[in-house]
Amino acid sequence: MENKNKNPMALILKNATFVDWESLEFTDTNLLVQEGEKGGVTFIKNLDSENISTDDDIIDCSGKLVTKSFGVGHIHVYSALARGMPPPAKTPENFPEILEYIWWTLDRCMDKETIEASALATAMACAKNGATFAIDHHASPNYIKDSLDIISKAFEKVGVGHLLCYEVTDRGGLDKAQLGIEENENHLKRKQGLVGMHASFTVGNDTMKKVKEITERYNSGVHVHVAEGIYDQQHCMENYNKRVVERLNDYGFLNSPKTILVHCLHIDNNERNILKNTNANVVQNTESNLKNKVGYFVSHGLDENRILLGTDGMHTDMLQSSKAAFFVGQGYDKIDAGLAYKRFRNIHRYIDKNGLEGDGENNLVVLDYDAPTPVNKDNFLGHFTIGLKSNHVQHVISNGKLIVKDRILQTIDEKETLNFTKEQTKRLWAEMEKINKNRKINT
Repeated sequence: MENKNKNPMALILKNATFVDWESLEFTDTNLLVQEGEKGGVTFIKNLDSENISTDDDIIDCSGKLVTKSFGVGHIHVYSALARGMPPPAKTPENFPEILEYIWWTLDRCMDKETIEASALATAMACAKNGATFAIDHHASPNYIKDSLDIISKAFEKVGVGHLLCYEVTDRGGLDKAQLGIEENENHLKRKQGLVGMHASFTVGNDTMKKVKEITERYNSGVHVHVAEGIYDQQHCMENYNKRVVERLNDYGFLNSPKTILVHCLHIDNNERNILKNTNANVVQNTESNLKNKVGYFVSHGLDENRILLGTDGMHTDMLQSSKAAFFVGQGYDKIDAGLAYKRFRNIHRYIDKNGLEGDGENNLVVLDYDAPTPVNKDNFLGHFTIGLKSNHVQHVISNGKLIVKDRILQTIDEKETLNFTKEQTKRLWAEMEKINKNRKINT
């Protein structure tokens, strides 16, 4: 831990059991947490008048575990208001129809207010589930310009770090594809970010070349869905005579350690070999894959140091995602508790190696974990895969600032914000219903 001079106004976690996120070493100590992007965390053996002041915010963490907060490797802000939404005009029969009748219907209906509501809902859920950083892949084809600015402001209002991009795609026409490219570029001029693409089967060569130019201009990477459904591979072979990973590699996207490839379910051994020998990262989204019936993630041949966990917008509970990866993987993947934890924590390594901000030492979570058995370094992974849940998250600290205290957000009014998200949800669903009714009439 980094030793720094005492800040006259600081957050102190008293009587904490600190768990180092990398070594899993347990230390009984007091923690002085300094606020700010460069703020550190200092172990204090004894609390006295020389190292604390009456202005300090002191939280008693007796019997609690304190460790690094969590991160979401892939999420969709635009899906935050989908829970309980009206059924589609027809029951999808395959993955392309799931996109067409559900998600592409929803994202077409997004506007300024519903984007803001979705971003606030996502950031709030991240914080309360212990995640202080999220990598988002956004789409709102009828409200592209300034959409990333709306999301970033919402996340910063709550206190959650972010790495955003807009999903570039030709499915709405080349004009909208260009708007998506411009939105990525405008965001990269102001903030850290990636350049988004939907998937190979909705991005033509001309658009892909333009995306590559932006990634090079801003030393960024691409964030793209890869072989989530078998159709992605079929389309790529029919139109480009190559597989998806080969196509992306030919454009040089895989050279960047910032590049994120989402899903990678239907890839062959050659593609796995390409991924292992380039710098791209893969994000596993087990629950989404189960929901969409698209297949199972298999890590064979991939670099475990570059496999992250995400939720694909289903939720923000990374402890739940890690359990899903572990349990489903028993039948389909070579994964044990150690690898589940490694993938869960690889987002921190991704952030660090790419020099990104928002995930420093002073991002912490306090877990009120009332285990009926001893918890220590030797058995922590067993507790991680079986016992730890998001309801154990009591306090969350982001950049040294307490953003969740006793499970209540400190940065915004939860009740007021949820009233706003519910009102915007009604508007969003009403617009979706109009599209659904027109489709039913036409069929």
